[in-house]
Amino acid sequence: MKIIAGLGNPDAKYKNTYHNLGFMAVEKSAELFGATFCKEKFRALVAETTVDGEKILFLKPLTYMNLSGESIREAVTFYKVEPKDLIVIYDDFDLEKGALRIRPNGSAGTHNGMRNIISLLSTDKFPRIRIGFKPEGNNRIPLIDLVLSGISEEDKPLFEQATTRASKAVYEFVKSGDIEATMRKFNGKAK
Repeated sequence: MKIIAGLGNPDAKYKNTYHNLGFMAVEKSAELFGATFCKEKFRALVAETTVDGEKILFLKPLTYMNLSGESIREAVTFYKVEPKDLIVIYDDFDLEKGALRIRPNGSAGTHNGMRNIISLLSTDKFPRIRIGFKPEGNNRIPLIDLVLSGISEEDKPLFEQATTRASKAVYEFVKSGDIEATMRKFNGKAK
């Protein structure tokens, strides 16, 4: 079994913000697999499907970003999922705008949602897909204001492409089980 969790905030006012890039990508991932977010479980919106006999659970935690680990831990504990079978998709301020960075494990960096997940799971040994949104130039906006600000009309096509690529990376990883090949194919910006 695999759990694919996209991080974000559930209120409508956060829908098109940088902090909801994980939600956007996991919605597209579920769609690629023909799954629909239609119920609540584990304090999250969930979508489920089966791929080659393996159950896949897509999660959009409703616990708000900084407490994402509470929802994810409930699902991981309930299904007894190994960390290598949890994939977390989230926004990353430290990564170039529109770029993807896929890793099999690692620290939380500056991301409070990831910090909460790592703390509650007591491990950082799970795959993650980061979607960059680092502003160009000399940015003076405080990080908390930036992550909750709306994606500009100018940048929407770039993030549409980035979240679509993230969903395709999830699809490839679920089908192949090969994180290294997925990293080689999808890391960086679209060519």
